[in-house]
Amino acid sequence: MPAGYQRLGRVLLLRLPETLRPYFAEIGAAWQAELKVATVLAVSGPVSGEFRTPQVERIAGTETETEVVEHGIRWKFDAARIMFAAGNRTERVRVGRIVQAGETVVDLFAGIGYFAIPAARPGRASRVVAVEKNPVAIGYLRANVVLNGVADRVEIVPGDNRTVRLTAGDADRVFLGYLPSAIPWIPVALEAARPAGSWLHVHTVADAREAREDATEQVGRTLLAAGWSLLEPMRAREVKPYGPGRTHVVVDAHVCRSHGEGTVVPLQDGVGAPDPTR
Repeated sequence: MPAGYQRLGRVLLLRLPETLRPYFAEIGAAWQAELKVATVLAVSGPVSGEFRTPQVERIAGTETETEVVEHGIRWKFDAARIMFAAGNRTERVRVGRIVQAGETVVDLFAGIGYFAIPAARPGRASRVVAVEKNPVAIGYLRANVVLNGVADRVEIVPGDNRTVRLTAGDADRVFLGYLPSAIPWIPVALEAARPAGSWLHVHTVADAREAREDATEQVGRTLLAAGWSLLEPMRAREVKPYGPGRTHVVVDAHVCRSHGEGTVVPLQDGVGAPDPTR
């Protein structure tokens, strides 16, 4: 039997060993009754594809659309078609804290609004440009900005962020929340960033032994190659484990366009240094 579960509103997500397959229906019904959920899903494989689609099967109930309330924000989505990672909760909360009132924010991988809505609501950004390619996610993104009362400040841009038209040099802050690595999209983010100064928040996966150092080094090399430099040292945060020996990391980089040769400082004093984004 599973040691734990993930509850997504009225939907429950379980990881069950294949040896219990003959009893999946009974197990699902028991959990459904005990926790009073509408539907129980069993994970059938890893998250897959460009759109990070969960692989699940229903073992009790039928309805997979659900709503999660997290720190006052409402997220509506289909748990069988959209991944909602509980391990990213702290990062979703942090977005609402680091965004400053009145900023212009670009989210290159908006999904259902994971970062765009916290930026607009608790962060009080004046304008959030949310770019998303997955048509299923776009539908829920539109619903969620209305649910959270930020539709007037979140501009939804459907399509591939490499080809859609964004206002150049306008963003105070750009979120790049894509795994296993958003580093290849840094040049796209820099096109939207203010040349005089902008924050990039770059998500990637790195070797767990030196996750932060590895991630900042990769981001630093990419910035330098693009002709941008740092206004202050980068910061890296470990978000959650990402498979054996790998860690999900987010790098915060305060950047400006270089005049002459750029200089990149990988990490500020290692562990425990103050976070300049707070």
